Amino acid sequence: MAARQARDGGGRAFRQVCEALRTRMVDGTYQLGAELPAQGKLAKEFGVSRDTVQRVVRELGNEGWIESRQGSPARVVKVQRVQSATAKATRSRQAMTMGPLISEAFEQPEVSLDVFTLTSESLDTHIRLQAERIRAGAIAPASVAVRMLLPDPQLDLPYPVARQGRDDPRLRERLRAITDRHTESLRTALRDLQAESLVPSVDVQVRHVRLVPAFKLYVINRTEVLHALYELVERPIILDTGEEVDALDVLGLGATLTHHAEDADPDSPGSVFVLKTRSWFESVWNLLAD
Repeated sequence: MAARQARDGGGRAFRQVCEALRTRMVDGTYQLGAELPAQGKLAKEFGVSRDTVQRVVRELGNEGWIESRQGSPARVVKVQRVQSATAKATRSRQAMTMGPLISEAFEQPEVSLDVFTLTSESLDTHIRLQAERIRAGAIAPASVAVRMLLPDPQLDLPYPVARQGRDDPRLRERLRAITDRHTESLRTALRDLQAESLVPSVDVQVRHVRLVPAFKLYVINRTEVLHALYELVERPIILDTGEEVDALDVLGLGATLTHHAEDADPDSPGSVFVLKTRSWFESVWNLLAD
């Protein structure tokens, strides 16, 4: 076990493969019902051991993304869905997902994202996808501004926690490491675009607040809001060491988001929700956050 982990870079390789496969499920490469490539093929593609791929499959199964049965390929059973009553969404025959909404936002000359979330993992995934589109010349925004509210690292969060031994610090350390890694990743992705003169203006700000996130929130270009309640689940969490910890956790990447859009009627439900959400975010950003 130790030899295999050393060859793969330990937990780093495990995290990289997990993140790559999650990204493919988020961006539609692996759609609902699709089969993942065989474990041997994934091991060859990512240059890791079969043991690492097996751990990844267990983790994605624990998170509810895929279903894996002995002797059968793993199959995608969850994607990040968006429920929306907007005319654009109801005309579509396919289930709405977050990716196209973020893509449309980045097709505008000025992009703004205000985000309140437990970790920056989801946002990082989508930012990196848009960075690829910018580098490919598919889109060319003139400015990108991101403001992100995260829980204070010193806050005693009620999740994730071990079901046995709630004082076990490893899960909180893991959560903090995930947040730090993805926050730095999205910062780097956007600042690299500015350094390469692909996006003239980039502003990334992160503040911390002593609030336990019961929901995640995206305010997109000030006119649309995505909102999702975090649902508590009991699931095994795989640590970088390969050890599984039975935990109480919330799943963010697979949470169903509700979509609200501002329209010409200032008193419509969508317009009111967007306005009140913007006001809430500004108040927390300016009055509570550090």
